[in-house]
Amino acid sequence: MILEMKVPSPGESIKEVEIATWLVKDGDYVEKDQAIAEVDSDKATLELPAEASGIITLKAEEGDAVAVGSVVCLIDTSAAKPSGSAPVAAEVKAAPVVAEAPKKEEVKVAAPVATKTYAAQAPSPAAKKILDEKSIQPSDVIGTGREGRITKDDAVNAVPSMGTPTGGNRGSERTKLSMLRRKVAERLVSAKNETAMLTTFNEVDMTAIYALREQYKEEFKTKHGLGLGFMSFFTKAVTRALQLYPDVNSMIDGQEKISYNFCDISVAVSGPKGLMVPVMRNAELLSFRGVEAEIKRLAIRARDGQITVDEMTGGTFTISNGGVFGSMLSTPIINPPQSGILGMHNVVERAIVKNGQIVIAPVMFVALSYDHRIIDGRESVGFLVAVKEALEKPEELLMDNNVKRALEL
Repeated sequence: MILEMKVPSPGESIKEVEIATWLVKDGDYVEKDQAIAEVDSDKATLELPAEASGIITLKAEEGDAVAVGSVVCLIDTSAAKPSGSAPVAAEVKAAPVVAEAPKKEEVKVAAPVATKTYAAQAPSPAAKKILDEKSIQPSDVIGTGREGRITKDDAVNAVPSMGTPTGGNRGSERTKLSMLRRKVAERLVSAKNETAMLTTFNEVDMTAIYALREQYKEEFKTKHGLGLGFMSFFTKAVTRALQLYPDVNSMIDGQEKISYNFCDISVAVSGPKGLMVPVMRNAELLSFRGVEAEIKRLAIRARDGQITVDEMTGGTFTISNGGVFGSMLSTPIINPPQSGILGMHNVVERAIVKNGQIVIAPVMFVALSYDHRIIDGRESVGFLVAVKEALEKPEELLMDNNVKRALEL
């Protein structure tokens, strides 16, 4: 029986996918549920499992765009699984030996010995001295003397080359962007062109968070099997600020504003196929342990290429952590149709003023990009200040003055 395998729908709005990689070859025997291909949609990269066991015949090439529901391969379910025995060597007939006719002896004529002259780009002694002083190679100078001789005037008028040094590798390669990468590019350009995007900045003294992590990270890891990272503090600070400034947790739909009473936080993570933005649902209800566990789960799924379209759909606000790559400061681009995105950056010891004294403290720059069509300056600045305050006073504003209970220790 020949089974036609069709492209399943990765999501309601997706009409087309692209064959990113075939994980099997034409004529291979595949087992049921074995991953046979990776397909790119405009939102995620997904694995295509075999629907039955049998011999596979591929009907699409890598890089082909195929409509949802199209046949991409055939599986002959009646074919027997090949045995594991070694293949029998084929008989090889000896090819007849054909005697070659003796070649006519070639007579090589010795090239005449060149006599040393000052021609053919060879500088005269005076010209050579000048070229050496200018660090110019004779091969870079065109001689105007007899038979190409480099004269003293040629050397005087020679100018050192200011071009790129030759001899290096200057190859290039052209590859097609994946459907996911093309969609990301399209959305980024759309966000820049179709929103009134503005960015506001602030700085956060991370001393209190460093002290809490240093004191409780080992106990937290022992109890929960998770690291106590910055993301849990930032997520809790963001959800608190979103509840204080609900316009930042809203978005525009035509001529209407949609406001949400929940916080679905999109978290930008780097996957093998590029940037992924999975969503933490109802992050305002998650504890520190809950946030760390959910971020770890989503990061692993993104890294392994298992993230689904549903897991990346429906966020109301985004947090992007460029600090893990060493970024000092950036202006993150809004993730439409959301209206705001918070950019985290690296923590650097800086000189700041505390109680009238200059001290050294771990400081992070933070950036809020927002859609000015729906979020005014008061809300945007107030939101970022609220995030800053919560991060600088986490025990009071995020932990209700009970650290052990907040960390579930």
